[in-house]
Amino acid sequence: MRLKVEFTTEPFDLDEAPAHALVAREVIEAAELDAVDVGPFGNTAQGGADVVLTAVDALLRKALEAGATRVSLQVNVVEEEEA
Repeated sequence: MRLKVEFTTEPFDLDEAPAHALVAREVIEAAELDAVDVGPFGNTAQGGADVVLTAVDALLRKALEAGATRVSLQVNVVEEEEA
């Protein structure tokens, strides 16, 4: 099964990326995901279910430890041809 995760961390800072946002991006970029798109107001990544779920666990733990007060995420099952 393939999954797509979309996430944001808060609070936002329009002048400089906060520590929790940087940590979240590092976690996602370090995971062995097939597709990663990091942006200023949202991030997406795709991969196998085990890899995505492991990355989401690390993302939540590390972003909260780094000061995030809210993490919004959505996880969807994607068709193989969307990869």
